[in-house]
Amino acid sequence: MVVQWWSKRWARLRVAGENGMTTAEYAVGTLAACALAAVLYKVVTGGAVSSALQSLIVKALHASF
Repeated sequence: MVVQWWSKRWARLRVAGENGMTTAEYAVGTLAACALAAVLYKVVTGGAVSSALQSLIVKALHASF
């Protein structure tokens, strides 16, 4: 009877030990997404990329159909 109690208790402790992992994983994922967004923003707002996008838009607006 004591062995059954300990085995049930141990099973609950093993499962309960992983409860906070999803929150930590979401936090790390959110931080990584924000860092990637910041890097992409810096790249897109840089001089070379900005001028290339601007020339692409100008060419698209002046296209003849």
